[in-house]
Amino acid sequence: MLFSLNLSSLLIIFFSVLSISVLSGLLFLHRRVPLRYVRIHIGVVALPPLVALIALINTNARGEVGAWYLDSISWLLAFFVLLLGLIIQRFSLRYLMGDLSYRKYFILFTFTTGAASLAWLSDDLRLMAICWGFTLVGLISLIRLNRGWKVAREAATVSGRLFALSWIAIVLAIIWLSHDTGQWQLSSALKDVSLAHLETWEKTGINLLLILGVMIPAAQWPFQRWLLESVVAPTPVSAIMHAGLVNAGGVILTRFSPIFDGNIAQIILLILASISVFIGTGISLVQVDYKRQLVGSTIAQMGFMLIQCALGAYSAAIFHLVFHGLFKATLFLQAGSLAPCLEKSTHGHKNTSYSWLVVGNILAVLVGIAFWLQDMANGYQLISALIIGWSLSFSWKQLVAFGEGRIDRIAGLLFMGLFTVLYLIIHNYLYGWLPVNVYQSNQLSMAVIIFIVCLLLLSSIIGKWIVQRRSSVFFTVIYLWLVRLGEAQPKAVESHPNYLKFLSQGGNK
Repeated sequence: MLFSLNLSSLLIIFFSVLSISVLSGLLFLHRRVPLRYVRIHIGVVALPPLVALIALINTNARGEVGAWYLDSISWLLAFFVLLLGLIIQRFSLRYLMGDLSYRKYFILFTFTTGAASLAWLSDDLRLMAICWGFTLVGLISLIRLNRGWKVAREAATVSGRLFALSWIAIVLAIIWLSHDTGQWQLSSALKDVSLAHLETWEKTGINLLLILGVMIPAAQWPFQRWLLESVVAPTPVSAIMHAGLVNAGGVILTRFSPIFDGNIAQIILLILASISVFIGTGISLVQVDYKRQLVGSTIAQMGFMLIQCALGAYSAAIFHLVFHGLFKATLFLQAGSLAPCLEKSTHGHKNTSYSWLVVGNILAVLVGIAFWLQDMANGYQLISALIIGWSLSFSWKQLVAFGEGRIDRIAGLLFMGLFTVLYLIIHNYLYGWLPVNVYQSNQLSMAVIIFIVCLLLLSSIIGKWIVQRRSSVFFTVIYLWLVRLGEAQPKAVESHPNYLKFLSQGGNK
């Protein structure tokens, strides 16, 4: 019966359970409410993503209702963010136990993910800006919750300043777009008849404001500093930050994609995102702190996601942000098990054969070319071919070439085959199901895409050439520069955290 509910009924149920989850978090703030109530709160928090999932698979839950635009992307993003919030809150039950701000974490998690889900469901530009602003405020509050720790306050201050700049840029872009099109509804403002009122320079100005607004929360160069300093936040906060909120850049650009129609702003976004990929990858390779390695990885992955948006591959960007969010949340929540894994992997790869590496690279190239030849005129197909080829090469190296003996290599081959089948099934299903494929007409020309791909491949070759010459002065300079770039400012570092003194006072009251 629930699956046959119409759009209005599902929307009312969704808002009701979301409101109840926020009220449950507020109730838990009261000191007279026992700590064991938090398990009831987790059960309540599970209701909004459940309703969002029902709406996602219900074809009747698509359409416009007042200020809300409910399509498969909206429900997918709402379900994704709320599900991540549920998983991380469940993880925090024991992980954060004993923290003085234990009760506050859960209401802030619930508030932040709830506001983010409403931002992606809204069709009214004003409502979208307000909900996204609340999301940023919630994230800043999570970072600085341990106010007794000066480095947490410093990290929250740096993040707050950049987030304010990002939010103002998005608000200015929204006001500009609404003023020229005469529409506050996003779906109406982005129609061809509305965009016809915009001059080329106006589109460029709006695009540049949007790019500024999305690059900051995505921690792209030169705005990556806030994410580097936010590692002082507790692991669950880092998980929700890296897995759910830094991905907002791809969502915003996908929503505003009709205005990115081969504009020069796409080239600017592409250049800045490419720089971020190289810097993020370098930081993750030279850092020894695990959380900073993950920060570098996030910077690189978000840069790659914005490259997909700049090339018009919005479907790939949506897939990327969802799978990256799940993967990065898992890495953060499993960070404590890293030490024994590293101990097991210190034996090296003595059995690595050069011929296995050559075979893997040749196979990756052939598979990528075969995939691209299926539709050579489609830029998205070329991007997908590159992703598949690189993934195959990397997986082959890790699972087959570095395998310890014949059994390990056979198991690696079987795993790669299973993963390939799952990827093709999920990709083909989601690509045909999500409506983002209608945005593919706003791609750059094939000549520009091929030039960019060649540039990226050339940069990769140069990077490998530098790595193979580690004794050179140039390598030393690059290495030290990346180490310095990946370190926090002195004000955001404290060798002996004074806020831990509360442990001697009994922790939770």
